[in-house]
Amino acid sequence: MTTREMSVAQATVEFLANQVTVDVIDGERTEVRTIPGMHGIFGHGNVAGVGQALKQAQILQPGLMPYHQGRNEQALVHQAVGYARHTRRRQTYAVTASIGPGSTNMATGAALATTNRLPALLLPSDEFATRAPDPVLQQLELPHAYDITCADLFRPISRYFDRVQRPEQLFSALLNGMRVLMDPAETGAVTVSLPQDVQAERIVVPEAFLAPREWRIRRPEPEEVDLSEAVEAIRNGKRPLIIAGGGVHYAFATEKLRALAEATGIPVSYTQAGVGTLDWDHPLCLGAIGSTGSTASNAYAQDADVVIGVGTRYEDFTTASMTAFQHPWVRFVNVNITSLDAYKMGAGVQVVADAGTTLPKLRERLESVGYRTSDQVAETVRTEKARWDAAVDESFTVRNEPLPAQTEIIGTVNAAMDDRDVVICAAGSLPGDLHKLWRVKDSHGYHVEYAFSCMGYEIAGGLGVKRAALAEAEAEGRSAQGGRDVVVMVGDGSYLMMHTELVTAVAERIKLIVVLLQNHGYASIGSLSESLGSQRFGTKYRYLEEEQRFDGAHELPIDIATNAESLGVDVIRVHPGADAVDRLNAAVAEAKARPEADGPVLIHINSDLYLDAPDSESWWDVPVTGVSELDSTHEAFTTYSDHKSRQRLLLGDGRDDHERNH
Repeated sequence: MTTREMSVAQATVEFLANQVTVDVIDGERTEVRTIPGMHGIFGHGNVAGVGQALKQAQILQPGLMPYHQGRNEQALVHQAVGYARHTRRRQTYAVTASIGPGSTNMATGAALATTNRLPALLLPSDEFATRAPDPVLQQLELPHAYDITCADLFRPISRYFDRVQRPEQLFSALLNGMRVLMDPAETGAVTVSLPQDVQAERIVVPEAFLAPREWRIRRPEPEEVDLSEAVEAIRNGKRPLIIAGGGVHYAFATEKLRALAEATGIPVSYTQAGVGTLDWDHPLCLGAIGSTGSTASNAYAQDADVVIGVGTRYEDFTTASMTAFQHPWVRFVNVNITSLDAYKMGAGVQVVADAGTTLPKLRERLESVGYRTSDQVAETVRTEKARWDAAVDESFTVRNEPLPAQTEIIGTVNAAMDDRDVVICAAGSLPGDLHKLWRVKDSHGYHVEYAFSCMGYEIAGGLGVKRAALAEAEAEGRSAQGGRDVVVMVGDGSYLMMHTELVTAVAERIKLIVVLLQNHGYASIGSLSESLGSQRFGTKYRYLEEEQRFDGAHELPIDIATNAESLGVDVIRVHPGADAVDRLNAAVAEAKARPEADGPVLIHINSDLYLDAPDSESWWDVPVTGVSELDSTHEAFTTYSDHKSRQRLLLGDGRDDHERNH
């Protein structure tokens, strides 16, 4: 057996460089490099290990493992996640960090990756395995368990965790890590902790370990018994509804979903992760569902008797905190590659399989028995869709006020973008409004991280998406200028949380368009606080005044535009005024026309903090204090109790649930 003597870090870098993702869909085989590069920030935990390995590769084997310098470890994981989502979980980045705070900074990114079912490979550095210099700088010391280190923080938030305490453990650690990373049913954050002394140790590595290795994405077929039960349940329904989630995208099944809907007349609603699974203007598209959904989806869902969930994890925003489905005998048919999600909502039928292999079989079976929804369903869909489309059109209408509403800004940016462009968002009031209002014509055109809804994801995640879009353009033979523009929409709150990856975009001359809405506060939580009787407490950017209040009229003199300029970003200022929306439209056009090599551009616009998007006619369960001396809280609790009375457990057969709850 041919072997080589290397350091553990060198073996890690070369191994990761030779991993290949293989995906076969409908007989078409795709091969891509699983780990196209590594993000990292160096400290005493990894500078002499992984850092040395990357530098050596850069000199001796250029292109083996491209390195990207970062500014915040959490943001580096967000970049990996953004890249993974745009590539539909076929690729992701590895992230290296130093021990202590460098590694723990990645924890939020790890939780986000795992929650979103998206792959990210994390290589936190760890304390000395030998404990020779003990305690080492930044070491966590616990008197009850000296073997616990900061890296153990990743155990509950990773889909796979391992620590390489001895060089020989590297082989099984990386192989098992890759197994989970590329498994669509298991994927999430994969963490392989590397003690800093072990990284630099010698190891004899078999050439077979370093040779190119394929990881085929599994696309399991539905079992016959599940397929038959699903068809029977759908046939017995009078008012079926498809809820499309992110799993439809990851299965490359958007066309198959459309074919099923058109063949049967079953309307489609989509979750945050499922936006783009059907064109917004398709006659069977009811739009977003749930707490941030359209009135069309929510009105139809109220009386749906069969709900076909495809690739959705049924987050509480999707189910309107278990109030969305009020038919007394509603049944759920769940198609999901992950059994955890397939068995949710007391599902009557669980099809644990890939959406891409299942949807065509459902369509064929339903067509063979002549199944199609009634004319009444078609008329309801048409009427509700028209009502909602009119509401969106009205919300986009420009009022010509000095401070435009957020809905006006969304409508303007949406109209100024090309169909192939991608919008990025994550937290605040923007994701809810985008879910309701954004009109998508391309399956890659909408990327809102809402499973974790992490403030600060926007710019970093958008940079990851842009990297993937550039690689996509190159693979398609397009120039970078002919690819997709990536437009990040972010509020001042999220910007202030994490904006430093703009420096990365400047350094690498990556064109990222950032539309910054400044409203001097937390609009989403402020509105929620007001609805819950807490009067927007602590949600405005104001000076601290008497009685420890931040509620005064004087806004903080925050100049985010100048802040972005200080980082090297080109900034277009849209000052308040009656023509602000017209100037915003021109600003987006100008940003899109700029060459890719010009790097990032930020469009700064002030917006009205208090103007909301059209009501979803839905609900989200956030508990209201039942005992209070504030009248506003009393009133909110009355409203809350009314909504709470409509909440359903949905633990099994719909008839039993109805009888149990009533």
